[in-house]
Amino acid sequence: MRAKSISVSGSVALLALLAAGCAGSQGGQPQAGDTRFVAGDGKMQVFAAADRQAAPAIEGPTLDGGTASLAAHQGKVVVINFWASWCGPCRAEAPVLKEVAAKTKSSGVEFIGIDFKDRKADALAFERTEQSGYPSIFDQPGKVALAFQGTVPPAAIPSTLIIDERGRIAARALGAVTYTDLMNTVSKVRDE
Repeated sequence: MRAKSISVSGSVALLALLAAGCAGSQGGQPQAGDTRFVAGDGKMQVFAAADRQAAPAIEGPTLDGGTASLAAHQGKVVVINFWASWCGPCRAEAPVLKEVAAKTKSSGVEFIGIDFKDRKADALAFERTEQSGYPSIFDQPGKVALAFQGTVPPAAIPSTLIIDERGRIAARALGAVTYTDLMNTVSKVRDE
């Protein structure tokens, strides 16, 4: 009887992990019972202009063999999304990000993905399937994610940040974003 209750507890913990968000483990993918995730509801939290912190400088190799950096988009609104191919909520929000990126590109908004704690082959397969239309930095060791510590907990995947035209963190969401919330917040930051 005791073994059965442990198995049920483990299943409940795994379901909670998948429903609320994902966490990176040492091997790159979450393990059963891994509860080191930061739950999020996906709601955008907008920071008042006076309270905004400068975004750290980020740069890295992209999955497609190029290089992406925040500095390359200076003076533009940039949406940064932390994701991994093994993360269920990341897969669920991918079409939302793709659509908002496509609809806001003509107004100067740029998107950068940060593929976090992933296997490159799995990340490339995810990109081929989703065809996001924007570059993703391959951040297997999590160095880019750590640069945002204090704004985004390192175990909060998916997470989305909106960087304003002055290079400051204007908004964030922990968890999968919705189309309406992301589009409204991007538009608000872009129109400031």
